[in-house]
Amino acid sequence: MRTDDLTSEVLAELRQPRPYPAVTVVLPTHRTKPDSLQDPVRLRNLIADAGRRLDDDPHVSSQVRSEVVGQLEAAEEEIDLVYALDALVLLAAQGEHQFWHLPRRVDAERIVVDRTFLTRNLVAAKAQNRPYWVLTFSEDLARLWSGSGEQLIEERRYGFPVESATVDSERERASRTGDFTSGYRDEAALQHLRDVDASLSRALHEAPRPLLLAGLQHGLTALADVGTRAARGAVATVPKGGLAPARASVVREAVAPARAELLRARGEKALGRLGDAIGRKEFVAGIDEVWRAAREGRLALLVVEEPYRQKVRFDGDHLAPAADDAVSDSGGEVYDDIVDETVEAALGTEAEVVFVPDGALARHGRIAGVVRYTWAG
Repeated sequence: MRTDDLTSEVLAELRQPRPYPAVTVVLPTHRTKPDSLQDPVRLRNLIADAGRRLDDDPHVSSQVRSEVVGQLEAAEEEIDLVYALDALVLLAAQGEHQFWHLPRRVDAERIVVDRTFLTRNLVAAKAQNRPYWVLTFSEDLARLWSGSGEQLIEERRYGFPVESATVDSERERASRTGDFTSGYRDEAALQHLRDVDASLSRALHEAPRPLLLAGLQHGLTALADVGTRAARGAVATVPKGGLAPARASVVREAVAPARAELLRARGEKALGRLGDAIGRKEFVAGIDEVWRAAREGRLALLVVEEPYRQKVRFDGDHLAPAADDAVSDSGGEVYDDIVDETVEAALGTEAEVVFVPDGALARHGRIAGVVRYTWAG
């Protein structure tokens, strides 16, 4: 499955505890040859490693081990790596398995054995998959695309597509070649822009989303100068002609850098909210403090450095770093990745979760948040 299928309901179900062991296998994958040729072998090796992990686990009976390994192997049979994206997440437990192709890089191969599945990579992919609009336009035609991750579907509501009422042969030629010489100087062209702006305003009013604009530079300028402020609120622009009549795949490739800018802007906005929260004493930082706020349902926003992971032991009062081979015992419960536990707890109370690049939260223990309220006292 792909991130288009990753709804909030699916994520909530995946976060539910399973009978131990619940196994998560994470594999960086490749879209093209020759790198993609190694992916099937690496997946097979990871599944074998997971089987050895279960063999060595005293809490897993031979019967349960056999069933879970069987689920991993069944998933391997079903996975067609010809359709791989940037990462594969395989989930298996007693009586179930599933896998997800993600359009998002992961930092390393990983196997996690716990009572819940590791969902942080799915959460990050879903955050990257937030819906957005793409407007492609020329002097003659404007089309609106509904975007979700890498998927683009043409939107035919809100008055789109918008076609110019007057199309002469010269303008048709320019639309095909991208060689616009007339610009937006005549009344027909300006009226076309007003019509585009009106339809765009309606779409943004009824379905607010970040907006990406794609068209020739003088067209981008002209659209911003016409009518309302709809086009001026674009998160990013793509100064490129010839996209109005283009296929979805061509538009997707052209706006890829703008999508990256959209994600960067979202991270910057989240960091700005953290800064504002410090002044209002609504700021928490460091894994211990943030984890408690998440469990108490107080987080409105959780911001996490992308590669941050931490195995810890909880003794009933505090979290302490734990060795890689540590297990839960009388000394306290061990969390294989307390960061993922924190993300899951935050999502369970409908907090917004944003992942930022490594080092963005270096001054705050690599994880921070904005709380909905603070305790009195």
